[in-house]
Amino acid sequence: MAVTNFTGVKVFSTTLARDRENMGENITKWLKENSNVEVVDKVVTQSSDKEFHCLSITLFYRPKA
Repeated sequence: MAVTNFTGVKVFSTTLARDRENMGENITKWLKENSNVEVVDKVVTQSSDKEFHCLSITLFYRPKA
């Protein structure tokens, strides 16, 4: 099994529908502002109960070589 090395983690998470709609734009903005990093893995997590739906996108990154 391969091990992916990373030095940082960035989590984007929201329960609000309007924020979920903008999450992609927020991630793109963060990536542009942090163009010196390379995303090496990602995890998308969704959870919900009777009232709330939570979406989280976790990026694992390291400095670009």
